[in-house]
Amino acid sequence: MKKLILPIACVLSLGLGAFITKVVENPPLTVDVINQAEKILGFDFTDAEADSMLNDLRDNQKDFEAMRKVPLDNSVSPALYFNPLPVGFEFEKNYLPFKASQISAVKLPANREDLAFYSVRELGELLKTKQITSVELTKFFLERLKKYDTQLHCVVTLTEDLALKQAAQADAEIKAGKYRGFLHGIPYGAKDLLAVKGYKTTWGSVPYKDQMIDKDATVIQRLEQAGAVLCAKLTLGELAMGDVWFGGKTLNPWDLKRGSSGSSAGSASSVSAGLLPFAIGSETLGSIVSPSTECGTTGLRPTFGRVPRTGAMALSWSMDKLGPICRTVEDCAIVQNVIQGVDNQDFTCMKAPFNYDGTKGIKGMKIAYVKSDFERRYPNKTTDSLTLVTLKKLGAELVPIELPTLPSNEISFLLGVEAAAAFDDLTRSGKDDLMVRQNKNAWPNAFRSARFVPAVEYLQANRHRTLLIQELDKTLKGFDVYVTPSFSKNLTMTNLTGHPCVVLPNGFRAEGRPLSITFMGKLFGEAKLLQVAKAYQDATDFHKRHPKL
Repeated sequence: MKKLILPIACVLSLGLGAFITKVVENPPLTVDVINQAEKILGFDFTDAEADSMLNDLRDNQKDFEAMRKVPLDNSVSPALYFNPLPVGFEFEKNYLPFKASQISAVKLPANREDLAFYSVRELGELLKTKQITSVELTKFFLERLKKYDTQLHCVVTLTEDLALKQAAQADAEIKAGKYRGFLHGIPYGAKDLLAVKGYKTTWGSVPYKDQMIDKDATVIQRLEQAGAVLCAKLTLGELAMGDVWFGGKTLNPWDLKRGSSGSSAGSASSVSAGLLPFAIGSETLGSIVSPSTECGTTGLRPTFGRVPRTGAMALSWSMDKLGPICRTVEDCAIVQNVIQGVDNQDFTCMKAPFNYDGTKGIKGMKIAYVKSDFERRYPNKTTDSLTLVTLKKLGAELVPIELPTLPSNEISFLLGVEAAAAFDDLTRSGKDDLMVRQNKNAWPNAFRSARFVPAVEYLQANRHRTLLIQELDKTLKGFDVYVTPSFSKNLTMTNLTGHPCVVLPNGFRAEGRPLSITFMGKLFGEAKLLQVAKAYQDATDFHKRHPKL
């Protein structure tokens, strides 16, 4: 039973009254209630002003109650759509073919176990040249998933029957000369917030652990059309927070005493450990960047609106983004090329060219870097500074910039409000008490707290977000890419503005765990972003080192 202070909520929030149904029906609204509520709002209304509000507030309460009688599935989005484009933004006009870099001849390794750490591109060459079959490769990775999941806890559901069926189909098509492209016959895993027909979609959460969604997410459909082979639905921190889910904690292959971070916990852990060549993750506020850093993988967070989220769990309609976690930058480009583009169901998705060319270098290119972030004292300062040195050696011109000083962390409560709306039924039903994590920083408490954010302040925060989008666009004039430490103000800011990034390993701690650097791109500028990140990665070998289980 919640404390009987919740009538205040009726005054404050976007859809409030949920808690009230758990405590008392139709709580009386009085001047005293308003006087208490205004302390949270930061206002000081007179008793006369408060009394004048009562009729409106009582009418609102009735409207809330009527509204809640109509069920809202998590898949229903608001009629307000976030658009990250600044005033005057123009898409590239030319649509050019995807162009991967040249690759030397690939041979089967003498030790088959070495296949675990081959890139998508290398495995694709083996399949295309018929040195190995997709069924053989799929069985290889399924066995690794079964063997090492006992240590890592990165798998929610093995999709073995589906995988073997898809692999056999891929082999038949390749044998018949019907090669679909780089992902044809390649095993992969998907974060378990993506719906797959015939399998549970648990969202990593106790209340949803038996949930069946009778459709395939758009991203899953596109990967199947490309011939990829789904081997597993992978763990995510419960409702896309952290690395703790209803089955335990997903661990870091580099250090089994540590979690893999989240929320794309299983995606990063499995790829890092060589259990899969690539996986699909998602990011709302660091969920690709953070586990990729912890596990030493290469992750792409695409532009908001680049990849359709149809069939994916909604946490924040204005911030959720789906993207690949891989071994290499070019693997990310290959997967991105398949999953991106409009689907006519996710109305935030925009049509834009993805003109990736992996044959280009960065000599003579102007690349910005966030000067104050690199100059501050922080643990990764040395390795990050060496990243800048490498870029200079590759022929790039480095130009210092500073990010806008407008509110970003201060408006990140937008995520909490949208998440509370997405899981309104969980809070009102009391099933939030079933969730694994129940501390002050966990979702159940965050959902409750968010209900006290006034609708006016939610909209004001989005107006500040508009200013932030405009100011960042001005800052980046003349630059396609900038470099930043992976964890700084930039992470929150650019998740709010919708900008894409690539995070990749750039060194190791003394104890052996990976470190990372982040390359940022312009909106819908993933092609140039990946080009720069690839040039850096090709000049280093950090991504070629692997954990030993």
